[in-house]
Amino acid sequence: MNKKLTTSQGFTIIELVVVIAIIGLLAGIIIVAVQPARLKARDAKRKTDMAQIGRLLYSSSCYAPNAGAGDYDLADLVPELTTKYPQYAQYASFLPVDPKTGSSEKTNYKYKYSADGHCVVYMNMENESEPITLPSINQPTVGAGQGVLKASAVGPNGTNIYYQVGR
Repeated sequence: MNKKLTTSQGFTIIELVVVIAIIGLLAGIIIVAVQPARLKARDAKRKTDMAQIGRLLYSSSCYAPNAGAGDYDLADLVPELTTKYPQYAQYASFLPVDPKTGSSEKTNYKYKYSADGHCVVYMNMENESEPITLPSINQPTVGAGQGVLKASAVGPNGTNIYYQVGR
């Protein structure tokens, strides 16, 4: 009557499915909880980029593109800037791009220059709860200063919130 008891050396499929479901649920909760922080972090990067771009393009006065007044993507201005100012050629490869929708061909950071010599650099933000500091304008406007505005059109990042640094 000597019987050996055999014991299982693993987990059942039900136990594995339950553990995987719990891990998936926790991962989903964490992703949802972190999303607002990711939006704010990308917008903070955009604002920092705008400050750096502004220092470059506003060094003494607004940069006047060869094509004259208009609205430009920063990637369109790089060849012209590096030709006119060879000292900037080393920075051309470090051209900031929008962290969500930008590329080296289209940064989604914009520069608007007017015939009267005023200019503005601007970009579309992701965080729709960003406080509006320029309530009197509804599109990026030259000469309107620095701040956040609510535009009438949705931008490449899916919101109608823009940040501009103007002169």
